[in-house]
Amino acid sequence: MIEQVVFYLFSGVLVFSATMVVVMRNPIHAALFLILAFFASSAIWLLLQAEFLAITLVLVYVGAVMVLFLFVVMMLDLNNVTSREGFIRYLPVGISVAVLMVVAMGLVVGSDYFLGDRYLAIQQFDADHSNTRELGLALYTQYLYQFEIAGAILLVAIIAAISLGMSKLKINKSINPDKQVFVKKHERLRIVKMKAETKKGESEA
Repeated sequence: MIEQVVFYLFSGVLVFSATMVVVMRNPIHAALFLILAFFASSAIWLLLQAEFLAITLVLVYVGAVMVLFLFVVMMLDLNNVTSREGFIRYLPVGISVAVLMVVAMGLVVGSDYFLGDRYLAIQQFDADHSNTRELGLALYTQYLYQFEIAGAILLVAIIAAISLGMSKLKINKSINPDKQVFVKKHERLRIVKMKAETKKGESEA
């Protein structure tokens, strides 16, 4: 009974924080709500006796990834006015996609595959059970190709973040010593012929 109350409590916090991540117009506030969602997810994983995943989520994502994400958001200097204009414009599309995702997840979770005794029964493990070993065997044997594809997707995301950080509007003031050594006089100096200027009342020399 207590486990169900704790599960529904953290599930409500998770749904609320995930909704606020999408709704919030300030990217800093959205990132803070995402940190709250990570904490709620780690608590739910603790209820499922997945201690390694819960600790990894807090240490890696909250302690490292989200801090880096906040630095990237601050360096990009996002325009909140532009994001507010696009939020109302794409709101119907976002709601439609969200409804389709909820329906798809309901069909998958409500299928006969997830209603079997394997998923409905609560497994109790011993104190010496290693979650890390079970996770490693699952990742590098059964889900090896999916794990490699996820790594490739993360690499593409890193390249995209670097390209966003290197804005083309910024003026590059770096110098090239090779070009400075081989520079010619006519490339840097231009002689302009013009008449001499004199003050009023004075004759030109």
